[in-house]
Amino acid sequence: MKNQLRSVLGGSIGNLIEWYDWYAYSVFALYFAGSFFPDENETAQLLNTAGIFAIGFLMRPVGGWLMGSYADRKGRKAGLTLSVLLMSAGSLMIAFVPTYASIGMLAPVILVLARMLQGLSIGGEYGSAATYLSEIAPPGRRGLYSSFQYVSTTMGQLAALTILLILQKGLLSESQLTAWGWRIPFVIGAILAVSALFLRRNLAETEQFVSQSAPEEARGTIAELGNYRKETFLVIGFTLGLTIAYYTFTTYIQKFLVNTAGFSKEDSTFITLVTLVVFMLAQPVFGWLGDRYGRKPMMVIFGIAGTLCFFPLMKKLETVSTVQEAVIFIMIALLILAISTSISAIVKAELFPANVRSLGVSFPYALTVAFFGGTAEYVALWFKNASNADGFYYYLTGCMLVTLVSSLFIPGDRKRLRL
Repeated sequence: MKNQLRSVLGGSIGNLIEWYDWYAYSVFALYFAGSFFPDENETAQLLNTAGIFAIGFLMRPVGGWLMGSYADRKGRKAGLTLSVLLMSAGSLMIAFVPTYASIGMLAPVILVLARMLQGLSIGGEYGSAATYLSEIAPPGRRGLYSSFQYVSTTMGQLAALTILLILQKGLLSESQLTAWGWRIPFVIGAILAVSALFLRRNLAETEQFVSQSAPEEARGTIAELGNYRKETFLVIGFTLGLTIAYYTFTTYIQKFLVNTAGFSKEDSTFITLVTLVVFMLAQPVFGWLGDRYGRKPMMVIFGIAGTLCFFPLMKKLETVSTVQEAVIFIMIALLILAISTSISAIVKAELFPANVRSLGVSFPYALTVAFFGGTAEYVALWFKNASNADGFYYYLTGCMLVTLVSSLFIPGDRKRLRL
């Protein structure tokens, strides 16, 4: 038990640092958008930074493929170590890239390259971390243990928001944040990523990986994954609505509160931070419920609740006038989302055998996140710019319906699962 807890802690802290680096881009986009693009209206600048955010996501399937395969062949520990090295390099590039005023179009080009490196990293991080936490957990606690992936993921985002709040409230003026202060979190992220490398070098390898009997040529290959087409399409289906909802209510919502609801940047940061704390604390609770009552019922409940509730919640958030109202309605959305995020890692891991588990978790998930989660903010801003915000809400609801249908096909019988 002591070794298991140490492994959970080591894997989760590394995951926290990686996701802090990833989210720092989105959290500070309101301040650095003007540094990389010519002066235009605020929505257009945010569209540009959201576009680069999406490009980073397009690298996630490549990372999921290459690094998922690497983790299935060389070990979960090796995959986790490599991912944190790539993240550190990307953060350093963003921290020191000159602005558009200094080097013109080369500035956003370097920004794109940095996000591509981070996309490769995070594409492999999810599958490796999900597989690692699932495999080290005892059978009756896999939902609880794997829920800590989203605990640490959310803590990474909270760390980025907390740094922003500290800079906003006490250390820097808005003009200083816009001019150079936005670089601070990326310097911190690069340093933390290097420290995560040392943490991960001391992780124990999982027994599932060590004891697998599959030959080398059947480990972590696309050809081998092709033997699990149904499982792969299930991952795509139930990730679709989850990823759009996740990036809507954890990432885009900060800009939505400023750009649509009319809150100040400081208030939007505070609202996002408070609601994410609740979201984080809910993960182990729903993870435990998944162990007790089954993953499939939880996923079906999420599909029904999200399909019915996300549209009216977004409409209500357009007109909220107080911080308290905004917190309540976003909290409702995130608690619905937590039903799924708490068990999503173990739901995917249980579908695949050890020799292709990291690739099976990483690649279809990253592919779906790239084309739908990574573009959610861009699509929302595009509809907003076209004066048709409702179009995005219908889009979110339609994708949630796909997730609901897919969840009905998740195996409910333990004998049909592979972990």
